[in-house]
Amino acid sequence: MKKVVVLDAGTGNVRSVVRALERVGAQVELASDEATVMEADGLVVPGVGAFGAVMDKLRAVRGDTFIDRRLAGGRAVLGICVGLQIMFDQGTEHGTHEGLGQWRGSVDLLPADIVPHMGWSHVDVHPQSDIFAGVENERFYFVHSYAVLSNPGADMDDGSGRFEPPKVSFAEHGVRFVAAVENGPLVATQFHPEKSGDAGAQLLRNWLERL
Repeated sequence: MKKVVVLDAGTGNVRSVVRALERVGAQVELASDEATVMEADGLVVPGVGAFGAVMDKLRAVRGDTFIDRRLAGGRAVLGICVGLQIMFDQGTEHGTHEGLGQWRGSVDLLPADIVPHMGWSHVDVHPQSDIFAGVENERFYFVHSYAVLSNPGADMDDGSGRFEPPKVSFAEHGVRFVAAVENGPLVATQFHPEKSGDAGAQLLRNWLERL
C-alpha cells in the first residue's frame, strides 16, 4: 500500500482529499513535519483560498522547501486547485504574489462573463496523459476565478526531442485555460478530483499506481 501525505498547511478543508485517497487504496496521513513529508511515496498539496494566502501558509510550514527537495529527488507531488496555481511563477489575485516557479506562467483572473467558474466541465486531455487514462472523456468539478491562460510547455520544447515538455490539458470557461499539468514527478490539476465522483477517483487511482 502506497503511503501518501496530504500537506497540512491550513489551506482549506483537506479531509475530503484524505477520504478520496483512502477510498482508492492509499495509506494517507495529514502532516507537515519534515520526516513524514519527505518519506512518503506521494505528497498532495491542496489549496483553497487566495494565491498569496496559500503561499504564506505553505512557507510557514516549509512546504516550499519540501516540494523543491522532493522534486529534485524525483519524488511525486500532486497539486490540487490553488495547489496547481502556486506551482507557477506568480499569481495576481489581490496584488502580485510570487509562486514556486516550477513552471513558467502567471495565474490571472478568468476573462469570462461569469466568475467563479463553478461546476462540471470537460477537459481537453493531452494525448499522452497518464493520469486521465480511462477518463479522457469525462467531466471534472471546478471552483475557481483565476487560472493559467498560457501553455507552460510551449517555451520548454526545444524541438530536439531530448527534453520532454510538460503534458498540458485544458478546459474552457470564457477562454481556454490550463486544467492539468503532468511533468515527471510533478502533477497538478486545477479541478478537484476529490469532488469529481468516479472520474476523479479514477484519476487519483492512476496517480497512485504510478508512485
